[in-house]
Amino acid sequence: MLEAHNFPGSLLLELAKEFIGAIKEGSLTNGKSLELLPIILTALVANKENLDYEKGELSGEECKKQLINTLCSSRWDQQYVIQLTSMFKDVPLTAEEVEFVVEKVLRMFSKLNLQEIPPLVYQLLVLSSKGNRRRALEGIITFFNELDKHHNEEQSGDELLDLVTVPSGELRHVEGTIILHIVFAIKLDCELGRELLKHLKAGQQGDFSNNICPFSIALLLSVTRIQRFEEQVFDLLKASVVKSFKDLQLLQGSKFLQNLVPHRSCVSTMILEVVKNSVHSWDHVTQGLVELGFILMDSYGPKKILDGKTIETSSGLSKIPNQHACKLGANILLETFKIHEVIRQEILEQVLNRVVTRASSPISHFLDLLSNIIMYAPLVLQSCSSKITETFDYLSFLPLQTVQGLLKAVQPLLKVSMSVRDSLILVLRKAMFASQLGARKSAVAGFLLLLKNFKVLGSLSSSQCSQPLGVSQVHVDVHSHYSSVANETFCLEIMDSLRRCLGQQADVRLMLYEGFYDVLRRNSQLANSIMQTLLSQLKQFYEPEPDVLPPLKLEACILTQGDQISLQEPLDHLLCCVQHCLVWYKGRVMPLQQEEEEEEFYQDLEDMLESITRRMIKSELEDFELDKSADFSQSTGVGIKNNICASLVMGICEVLIEYNFSISNFSKNKFEEILNLFMCYKKLSDILNEKAGKGKTKMANKMDSFWSMKFVSDLLTALFRDSTQSHEESLSVLRSSNEFMRHAVSVALQKVQQLKETGHVSGPDGQNPEKVFQNLCDITRVLLWRYTSIPTSVEDLGKKERGKNISLLCLEGLQKIFSAVQQFYQPKIHHFLRALDVTDSEGEEVDSSVSHRAAVWIRQFQRSLLNLLSSQEEDFNSKEALLLVTVLSNLSRLLEPSSPQFVQMLSWTSKICKENNQEDASFCKGLLNLLFSLHVLYKSPVILLRDLSQDIHGHLGDIDQDVEVEKTDHFALVNLRTAAPTVCLLVLSQAEKVLEEVDWLITKLKGQVSQEIVSDEASSQATIPNQPIEKAIIIQLGTLLTFFHELVQTALPSGSCVDVLLKDLCKMYTILTALVRYYLQVCQSSGGIPKNMEKLVKLSGSHLTPLCYSFISYIQNKKSQSLKCAGEKKGKAAAVATAVARVLRETKPIPNLIFAIEQYEKFLIHLSKKSKVNLMQHMKLSTSRDFKIKGNILDMVLREDEDDDHEEGTASEHEGQNKEPAKKKRKKEMKCLS
Repeated sequence: MLEAHNFPGSLLLELAKEFIGAIKEGSLTNGKSLELLPIILTALVANKENLDYEKGELSGEECKKQLINTLCSSRWDQQYVIQLTSMFKDVPLTAEEVEFVVEKVLRMFSKLNLQEIPPLVYQLLVLSSKGNRRRALEGIITFFNELDKHHNEEQSGDELLDLVTVPSGELRHVEGTIILHIVFAIKLDCELGRELLKHLKAGQQGDFSNNICPFSIALLLSVTRIQRFEEQVFDLLKASVVKSFKDLQLLQGSKFLQNLVPHRSCVSTMILEVVKNSVHSWDHVTQGLVELGFILMDSYGPKKILDGKTIETSSGLSKIPNQHACKLGANILLETFKIHEVIRQEILEQVLNRVVTRASSPISHFLDLLSNIIMYAPLVLQSCSSKITETFDYLSFLPLQTVQGLLKAVQPLLKVSMSVRDSLILVLRKAMFASQLGARKSAVAGFLLLLKNFKVLGSLSSSQCSQPLGVSQVHVDVHSHYSSVANETFCLEIMDSLRRCLGQQADVRLMLYEGFYDVLRRNSQLANSIMQTLLSQLKQFYEPEPDVLPPLKLEACILTQGDQISLQEPLDHLLCCVQHCLVWYKGRVMPLQQEEEEEEFYQDLEDMLESITRRMIKSELEDFELDKSADFSQSTGVGIKNNICASLVMGICEVLIEYNFSISNFSKNKFEEILNLFMCYKKLSDILNEKAGKGKTKMANKMDSFWSMKFVSDLLTALFRDSTQSHEESLSVLRSSNEFMRHAVSVALQKVQQLKETGHVSGPDGQNPEKVFQNLCDITRVLLWRYTSIPTSVEDLGKKERGKNISLLCLEGLQKIFSAVQQFYQPKIHHFLRALDVTDSEGEEVDSSVSHRAAVWIRQFQRSLLNLLSSQEEDFNSKEALLLVTVLSNLSRLLEPSSPQFVQMLSWTSKICKENNQEDASFCKGLLNLLFSLHVLYKSPVILLRDLSQDIHGHLGDIDQDVEVEKTDHFALVNLRTAAPTVCLLVLSQAEKVLEEVDWLITKLKGQVSQEIVSDEASSQATIPNQPIEKAIIIQLGTLLTFFHELVQTALPSGSCVDVLLKDLCKMYTILTALVRYYLQVCQSSGGIPKNMEKLVKLSGSHLTPLCYSFISYIQNKKSQSLKCAGEKKGKAAAVATAVARVLRETKPIPNLIFAIEQYEKFLIHLSKKSKVNLMQHMKLSTSRDFKIKGNILDMVLREDEDDDHEEGTASEHEGQNKEPAKKKRKKEMKCLS
């Protein structure tokens, strides 16, 4: 065949036909002969003579084309597909022929066995280097996407049907091989990589479920090993993840979109599927997965905000897409860690590096990940323990919060690895004597954590301690007798180290006092050691003589070094720790002891607290040198000292109140003592507030209360809900003081606020979410009862004393609690609502839904709001009304949008808005916000917006003073006081959200169209599924157009309303332009534009554009008048300058709006030409199109030239601008309002 090029053309043609006939009939013996076909075809192309082919004469090139056509349209035998594909790489092909061959090969995929596909893909990729790369890649991805879908359906389907076509492992291995082939091909041919990225980016715009699938994600992750594509691929994946979460958020928040767009699987589930599939030796994917995980965590983790706090919410309410993306990164890393041993060391190393090096930025997400990794396999991590011990060396340089998080995370490992534990203790001992205060605090935190988690033999079990072992759910510590004894020695050694801290700074002591109670509860055998330590410490500051007042040496707690005065001993915290430990010891340990065993320290401490209480009540403020005449200024040494003393005395009073209540057993004497202690506290706090002055924040409110959450809940229950006969007399002592009850409720508020800000509360059990939740339920129950049974109005009638109304405080507390529970306890909402239901007996109504339970309380608050609204105008309490609306908003989030309770809530809110004419702006805003938040989950709020805009127009009047506007009365809530700026700004922000949704839909449609054009399937059927979406878009825009039509004619006050309206109009025109451009794209394939689109264009031309121009003239007239007024104030150069600056600022959006209108009209002209429909007939050119700055007029105003003629000329010019639209408007006015 070497001489083939010398053969006559007719012979070559004969030979080629012979081959093709054999292929058609499937009569090839082994396919070896196929190697000759390319030689024949190449010779045929080179042949210059015309040949007889079937019924005409064709050149060699055309003959080859016909032969390839015949070959591709005939049936290929399964066993020769690979050889045939391989053969084509040696045939000279035109672009059209390549496309033909590629399509044929892609169609053959489904006919082959799975094992035959990788070599075929390899040949196809070689062939695609001749052209048509994108189609080849698209075909491969689509084929495997479909295969995966079928496979998943089979796996999740009926397992009895043994029809699973492909075992999972085999499919994954084949996919892995193909991914390697493609990556290899991309290394050799960069164009292929670029086409892959282009194809997947295009899919991002429209309905990406066709392009982005587990297979394509795995492929992308493998491509990251090629350096030149690495950054682009990660950017693409990052963008896809965030876009997918944003889309999800948009869909969840709008019923309008949910009805139009089916819910698809999220990119995050696909990525996690890739992690799962990578177990089938996809080593080329794992590195990319790890990098992606870290990129997501680094880019979207919590960010530092101004005051150094981070914004953190628990997984319950990670509503924001960024938080979802960060969580996804952590999940990818955790799952990869579980599956791939090879990569474990690297993941652990990277997490620890970030913990150590990013001390200044929030790293809680990395600590959570570390904790999950260690929790998953503490034994496995023993091999990587060197990394962890290395990290311990940096402990003394890390911030305290990081140290606590890190030690908590590695704690399960300490139980299985002695070497890690020993190295930690060494580091902590060193840190104990470091010169930096931070290092010493870290050491104390570390030692306390160790004491909590290494149990000594004979300690009460966790269940007796009434708390599960927090982080250490890993019960790997098989405690033999030996290890418990070892633990005891180890714990007592630590206690020795900690005792030394009691001579250090106040901050270090404070940490000890806060930690001892937890240690005692977890490790009751250390009670002796701890209580002795506390006793000896307290004795240093205690006056043993029973008659000496005051009973504590406050002077000794304060350290004076030259001018510096600081707190040396936080005595209030010490006392707090003593009382908690004592009460716990009395309740838990003593009942288990024999009579003779009673420890002497117990009696000593009890006597001391008794004596301190007695003498504190006897002490006057003068005894502490803290009476009204004392100096409390922060600038003098004496003032600072007095402030410190005052806060110590107040703290001690609070601690003693809690102690006496807990041991009181409802004795009347104890309650009288409590009240006396409270009076001492109150006097001091009043003096401090008075001295702090009105300008500054009140001192007493700044201090965290010492009361524990449990005590607050017990106290409130006793004060408001205890109706036991025997307690009646003693409780009446406390109930007689309104001040005391108010203080109890305010402390509850303070605790909930603390929970909202930090996720936990101070005091014992404050870090234990279970306990906090339980207390929260109890407190809510009491506050609910108190608010609903004694309304604020009733309470106000009885008393005219100063201070907040208790019922109002209860309501404020409820509002804070409902939002905190949704933030931190989302999964437990059902339990929370059940706990509130006092009537609910165990047996009945167990199955009632969250919506049902929430609705019960919603009705309760609705009644309260109705009562408030029906009260006299002067009795209307706007603060209470606003709180009620916020509570209702919080509770309405618990309703399922499809439930009847939700519809009831919506109609009730709507009714209130329609019938109540309140002039309070903040209440109006709250209520309308509630209405909109409910409405969007039910259907689109455009009709609502239109009605509200008509009301605003009616109340504020028209820009043309000659026009009489007929008042509509859809919503009584809209009145002269609230219409602008409150309601106006609110409806504009809602309109902006609707515009965003429409914009999102148009972008989606455009993406689909461009995909269809690429896939060459631009047939008329392809656009039919989009018709409902197109129709919905046009209806939304049409209604919004009438909404803007009203507002543009309204005489809005200058300022924010006008600014926002101009910006929104600009957005409206931009989106109209986007829709016109979409129709430019689809115009040919769908055969013209729909009739309702023509109507929309007509409406915009008649009802909006001309009015926009007259509105602009109206604004400019107002501005020129304000400039004139500023100019008339003689000699005030500064006033003129600010007026000019304000005018320039406020007229800034005008050119943007004009540009947007002109862009819209420009594309309409294009669309008119393309669709052969004259869309411009409704567009009238405006008379004022020149927006030059008229320098002469500006100069004239600024120089105050009284040139009357010139000014009249200007005025008449403005009138000319105004005249035309004004006339039109009057006609339309009648039409619109009729």
